[in-house]
Amino acid sequence: MKKGEPYAAKAAERIDFMGCLGNLTWILCGGIWQALGWFLMGVAWCVTIVGIPIGRQCFKFASLAFAPFGKEVEYGGGAASLVLNIVWLLVSGIPLALAAAINGVLLCCTVIGIPFGLQCFKIAKLALMPFGAKIIQK
Repeated sequence: MKKGEPYAAKAAERIDFMGCLGNLTWILCGGIWQALGWFLMGVAWCVTIVGIPIGRQCFKFASLAFAPFGKEVEYGGGAASLVLNIVWLLVSGIPLALAAAINGVLLCCTVIGIPFGLQCFKIAKLALMPFGAKIIQK
């Protein structure tokens, strides 16, 4: 932060620092395991040729699970997304959603863990309906 910078630029730099600090703490609080779960699910889907598009989505969401602070998820999609979400939910979505929700509940038991628990709930919702969702940088 330089002396002549406008206040908005200083605030944006401070938010970037807090997002980075949040992501580092997130990794230590169990985020690495959620990202690993998404990654392994992506590898399992990519074993079949038909599952490669689903596996690519898993890799994209593994990056969100690795560093969720400073990112938002925007939901949308059409009929194709609905069909893929139903197949996903039956095959892979429920275990990933349960793991993220349980981790979120455990983290929310402490005041310090509440922001991390909220990130777990964001990932749990994404685990239930990942197709048609977009990750947006704040």
